[in-house]
Amino acid sequence: MASYALFVVAYLLGAIPFAYLAGRLKHIDVRKHGSGNIGTTNAFRLLGPRWGIAVLVGDALKGALAAELTYLYFGAWGGIVGGLLAIAGHSWNPFFRFRPSGKGVAAGLGIITVLMPKIMFLAVLVFLLLVIATRYVSMGSVAAALTVAVSVLVFNEPVAYKVFGLVAASVVLIRHRTNFQRVLDGTEHRFGEKKR
Repeated sequence: MASYALFVVAYLLGAIPFAYLAGRLKHIDVRKHGSGNIGTTNAFRLLGPRWGIAVLVGDALKGALAAELTYLYFGAWGGIVGGLLAIAGHSWNPFFRFRPSGKGVAAGLGIITVLMPKIMFLAVLVFLLLVIATRYVSMGSVAAALTVAVSVLVFNEPVAYKVFGLVAASVVLIRHRTNFQRVLDGTEHRFGEKKR
């Protein structure tokens, strides 16, 4: 019975605000600058590449660890539920009154790295190609999430992974809806632009 506490652990792992903590070390509250998100992209923009990479690694690791722990005890469905809880903890962080706080893409990267590495490589390739072509990280993230959703349906993956692909892609799309509008308006931040 105690093993079910791992799902709480998965959620709390997802809630570790690496971007916020890195920002505090540099005396910057990332919630009040840039996009206001406590995610990897805003960390890159506000804190620079070194801290941005550190936040990316931290956010990916928390997703990976949440998925791995719950997978070991409960199998594929456990890994997926644990991973989704980590994304929820990151995206609606309990330490910040459950306000939308991140988009869960880096945590999702960690989850698919552990549970479906073949699909992870494909999604990362799509992400990189789109970001290089457009310099829109948001659009690269959405394309990568859609790649996961399509790939789990095309490849011979467990039903649990198919559910994850569809649910996680839906969350990413919903969380990026304001980015779509900014792209249409021509006001979306491009990777490499100086912070505002």
